[in-house]
Amino acid sequence: MSRYRVSMDIGGTFTDVVAYDEETGRYRATKSSTTPHDLTEGVFAALTALVPDPSDISFMVHGTTQGLNAFLERRGVKVLLLATAGAGDTYHIARGPRTRLYDLHYRKPEPLLPPRDVVEVGGRFDATGAELVPLDEEAVRAAAKRYAAEGFGAIAVAYLFSYANPAHELRTRQILEEELGGDVTVSLSHQAAKEWREYERTSSAVVEAYTGPVIRRYLARLEESLAERGLRVPLHVMQSSGGILRAASARRSPLQTLLSGPVGGAVGGVALAEALGRPNMICVDMGGTSFDVSLVVDGKPDISPEASLEGLPMLMSVVNIHTIGAGGGSVGWEEAGGLRVGPRSAGAAPGPACYGRGGVEPTVTDANLVLGRIDADWFAGGELDLDVQAAERAVAGLGERLGLGAVAMAEGVCDVANAKMAQAIRTITVSRGIEPREFTLVAFGGAGPMHAVFLARELGIAEVVVPRFPGAFSAWGMLQTEIRKDFVEPYFHVDEDLDRADAARRLAALAEEGLRALADEGVPESGRRVEHAVDVRYVAQEYTLTVPVHGADEPAREDFVEVVAKRFAQLHEARYGHANPGAPIEFVTLRTTAFGDLGRAEAERLAAGAGEFPHRVAPVVFGGEPRDTVVVRRDDLAHGHAFDGPAIVVESTATTVVPPGFTVSIDAIGSLVVRDEEKA
Repeated sequence: MSRYRVSMDIGGTFTDVVAYDEETGRYRATKSSTTPHDLTEGVFAALTALVPDPSDISFMVHGTTQGLNAFLERRGVKVLLLATAGAGDTYHIARGPRTRLYDLHYRKPEPLLPPRDVVEVGGRFDATGAELVPLDEEAVRAAAKRYAAEGFGAIAVAYLFSYANPAHELRTRQILEEELGGDVTVSLSHQAAKEWREYERTSSAVVEAYTGPVIRRYLARLEESLAERGLRVPLHVMQSSGGILRAASARRSPLQTLLSGPVGGAVGGVALAEALGRPNMICVDMGGTSFDVSLVVDGKPDISPEASLEGLPMLMSVVNIHTIGAGGGSVGWEEAGGLRVGPRSAGAAPGPACYGRGGVEPTVTDANLVLGRIDADWFAGGELDLDVQAAERAVAGLGERLGLGAVAMAEGVCDVANAKMAQAIRTITVSRGIEPREFTLVAFGGAGPMHAVFLARELGIAEVVVPRFPGAFSAWGMLQTEIRKDFVEPYFHVDEDLDRADAARRLAALAEEGLRALADEGVPESGRRVEHAVDVRYVAQEYTLTVPVHGADEPAREDFVEVVAKRFAQLHEARYGHANPGAPIEFVTLRTTAFGDLGRAEAERLAAGAGEFPHRVAPVVFGGEPRDTVVVRRDDLAHGHAFDGPAIVVESTATTVVPPGFTVSIDAIGSLVVRDEEKA
């Protein structure tokens, strides 16, 4: 009988797997080194350690950075873009603002294809969707011949006003499939992003075409391998929005999975916020390569209707995550007599010097090992032996160039890394008017708990929570999510011209579409629900805020415009620090999100403990001096145990470092709750 709910998270350095036993109610987690040459090797190495027989799996979800890495490393496929005649330069003209005003070397973002790979096609609709010029089908067939002759890997189609009438884009795909066969990858802009703004919609279609074949091939191979090993349930994939969908759906809409890897932790943060009764959380995920920051505000993830990667925009629902190159594998280096840390990472191969795989450059992990903050004998649960002397040689070598000893150099590497990470947290909080001191800091990832308390002290945050299995928390978070499908419809009306009955009918139609989509995803009727919102702006403004709508029938109410205007003013005040109540507003986009509950793995409760717990005392460097420090295995701690820092808590997926001046307690679900003694 199938009994395990399993999640898999592939990172740049490690692949994490979490399994929840539905019979016993217990979790297990493990990790293996990511295998860049064939990611499925790392997946199965970790999976078989927990669930040897995939036929025992009742639910499986997967998050991957495969598409994101293809984008960042510019190893996607060659894309041919079909654009409306006369508007072929839209993608390369892009937008005019300089995002770094005082950067003398600023250059516009590099597009994913050159101007010569844009083909203009005759045909035109107006803004209402009325046809002005019929589609030039011969131009489409000529483009198909060029595609076949010049080695393109995908086609993006982005015609003007296709969000209002997609007929030309749909016909274009039919012609391309007639000419090139049904296996050709074609991304239509109205399907990638059914919204206004032709540049952003075009960019979304190009990104999907560029990364889509990579994602599709990877998912197809993973599904095939799992089926060969006996998996009998559908594979689900995380979306950038924090929801999941079946792998078959993900292959049809690969853009939605582009940021699927990092969002698991944000979803886990929402579940943790609910379990702990702390609605506001800053979630930090520090792995081997990167440091990701996301927010939980009032118990909900911070989600935006658009995203940008390396300056290229995409219109899709996405959990707001700020990422910098700072991880356990980040390399420390010298430049102009100063210390730099990251963004370059030693990765999984060769990895930090202490891994003994040929790495010689000092990393953040090496620095922590030199300071005694990592248990060399029980790193990753004892599965990886660390070479302390190799770490000391690497750190000391950098110290010689900067005139510092090994210990001082190690603390310097950690301090610089902490400063970069603290600034990343300020970017997503203080710069948006959010006071971090009013939030709880949740730390996860293999290296997150090692640095979290230092970050909290830097930012004035009084409480840090380290959940169970922190090194695999993103994978744990994937088990707490649900099916999510987003539907949008452009709807341009100023407040005084709004047809409230028509708006209600359109939202109801979107709701029906969403519920049908949930049925296609295998969601039982009792687990389906929809939520609605509308994008609003002040008249003559450019950008919008998303305002919740309480039911598809709410627009029919006589006071709907006044109610939405009030909600919009409150959101505007919170976001920008000012509002203009009474000013005319404009409705821009109707949004419906369909959610499907497939069940979830409940948080495991720990038995209460009393008295002493096994531990040892070892010297660990804090503030330049070795301090007697409690070293305890997390498995030996129970609900109710408490102790003072300095302390090191070791476990198979992470290490938590608690400097002097902080206390640690264990809550009912096994979280480490670290509090500043001065703020307690």
